Amino acid sequence: MLNLVLFGPPGAGKGTQSQRLIDNYQLVHISTGDLFRAHIGNQTELGQRVSKLIADGELVPDSITIAMLEEEIDKNPQAQGFIFDGFPRTVAQAEALDRFLASKGTGITGVVALDVTEAELTERIAKRRAISNRADDDSEKLKKRIEEYFNKTIHVLPYYETQGKLTKVNGIGDIETIFGEIKRVVNGWVVE
Repeated sequence: MLNLVLFGPPGAGKGTQSQRLIDNYQLVHISTGDLFRAHIGNQTELGQRVSKLIADGELVPDSITIAMLEEEIDKNPQAQGFIFDGFPRTVAQAEALDRFLASKGTGITGVVALDVTEAELTERIAKRRAISNRADDDSEKLKKRIEEYFNKTIHVLPYYETQGKLTKVNGIGDIETIFGEIKRVVNGWVVE
C-alpha cells in the first residue's frame, strides 16, 4: 500500500499536486481541509465546532481530526493507498496516524514537503482568493495560518526525517516540473 503525506504551507500547491498523485497512483485523497469544509457545508455538529475554530484561525483539536481521518480510511477498505493532505500538523497527530495505520497493517511510505517561500505563498493565495473566493483565504486568517505553519506545523518534518521518510521538493516553478520531481521521488519509494 502506498501512503503519502504531502506537506507544505497554505498555498504551496498541495491540492494541485495531490490531484496529479491521485490520478497517477490511484490513491484515495484525504484532505483535512476538504473534510472540514464538507462537515461545515452540511452543518453537522462537528462542522459547527470546526467552523468556529477555523473562523478564529485555530487548529482543530487532534481528537476531532483523527476521528474524521480514521472514519475516512475505514470507508475505503479496497484503496491501493492514501494521500494525506494537510495532516499531520503536529507530532502527536503523526504518532496517532502511525498507530492507526499500523493497526491496519500498513504505514506511511513517504513524505513530500513542498518548499515554497512566504512571498510566493502570499502571491499564490491572492490569485486563488480572486478566483475561488475561499473563506479561509481571508488575508488575516491566512496570515495566521501561515504563521501557524512556520511556527508549529513545520516541526513535524523532523519526525519523518528521523524515520528516513522525508523528501523536500522545490515547490516554486512550473506545475508539471514540480510534479515530475514528486513523481521521481514517489517512484523511488514504490520500487524499494
